[in-house]
Amino acid sequence: MSELRTYLRDILSGDDNLDRACKTIPPESCREVRWNFTSNVANGAASKLAEQIAGPNLILPWLFQLIGAPTWMFGFLMPIKQSFSLLPQMVVAGRIRQLPKRKWVWTGAGVLQALCLLLMIPAALWLPPLAAGLLLLLLLIVFSSASGTASVAFQDVLGKTIDKGQRGKLLARRALIGGILTTIAGLLLNRSQLTDQGLAPALILICVAAGLWGLAALFFALIREFPGAVKGGRNAIGESRAGLEFFRRERGFRRFILARGLLLAVELATPFYVLHAGKLLELKIQELGSLIIAIGAAQIISSPFWGRLADQTSRKVMAYGALLGCASALLALVLNLILDQSLRYAGYLLVFILIGLAEAGVRLGRKTYLVDATPQDERPTYTAFSNSAVGVLAMLSGVSGFLTQWWGATAMMLIIALTMLGAFFACLKMPEAERMLESTED
Repeated sequence: MSELRTYLRDILSGDDNLDRACKTIPPESCREVRWNFTSNVANGAASKLAEQIAGPNLILPWLFQLIGAPTWMFGFLMPIKQSFSLLPQMVVAGRIRQLPKRKWVWTGAGVLQALCLLLMIPAALWLPPLAAGLLLLLLLIVFSSASGTASVAFQDVLGKTIDKGQRGKLLARRALIGGILTTIAGLLLNRSQLTDQGLAPALILICVAAGLWGLAALFFALIREFPGAVKGGRNAIGESRAGLEFFRRERGFRRFILARGLLLAVELATPFYVLHAGKLLELKIQELGSLIIAIGAAQIISSPFWGRLADQTSRKVMAYGALLGCASALLALVLNLILDQSLRYAGYLLVFILIGLAEAGVRLGRKTYLVDATPQDERPTYTAFSNSAVGVLAMLSGVSGFLTQWWGATAMMLIIALTMLGAFFACLKMPEAERMLESTED
């Protein structure tokens, strides 16, 4: 029993294989690695569970269906989440650099995300479908903007408090524990005796997710971050010019942005799978719990592998994630040809496992790649510029909702599969992280 406790403690603290010689973080931060590793993992577990039980990929599309919102709104859920998570980052990056401690940015953003979710509850209960849908989209815009601001701060705090070579492991532990908790939540939903298939179950999940975002904010506030450099902070125009200069000068950075833009297909795919599954199967709260289990199981299965591989070659993690995403889309297309409902249901569980594996790999790979590739003082600019560039593409992808309405979910998934295949080859063309800045053009 004591060995089990020690093993679990080491998983949380990262102390099972920590290199005591910190090479890329200040000495004072090195002394706090174990505490910061644990706090960061706890933050990730809470936030990742919150994302799964009340996110725009699974639960919010279901909520929009329950309130009777117009179909075109459905197609804007993930594009809004992606674009407004990414576009504001160029504005906030320079501001964040002016703060000696950046953890409070994430903490404040986490609290704001919790408030946005709580405000969704009265909107869904008391407003007519069109007004409720519009207000939910507006709240999602604020929620996503807070998420994007937190992302810049997270990358910077990660680079300041966790040594290179341990970051992939930390991100994997966050995903692993988040996956375990997600699986437990899915099991509870799957085994629930709820006969009410109306708003109540969805609103309960949203309320629980709001509490989890508050808890995640608390955990991030507990990170022992030492003051960093505050010089060189630029306004949005200055950040844009600096980012454009990096983009013009560094071929490896351009290839990263191209690959990441194509990898958007992996992160935008899930709502279309929900729509397609809804046409093939009649989804109830219990079946939705099964899909949540599939996503959680994918995180559990993949996290240790992705983490170890990311610390060796995050480029290949992104490439393999794209390939798994392509496989998930092709499998979903094949399910159109199967008439047996039980086989369709089993097939869709596998689809969600594959897209869960893909999404976990893509997220972990791209985060580890950029943190490892960029210098600490310019990391917020690299992060903000790449995210803003991809955010523009995410905004344009909002037309996918109209395309789905015109052509159907099947045609949309074929487009997604081809885009993921292109992302796979784009990732293979990228240099390894430590060589991204070597290919500089004068």
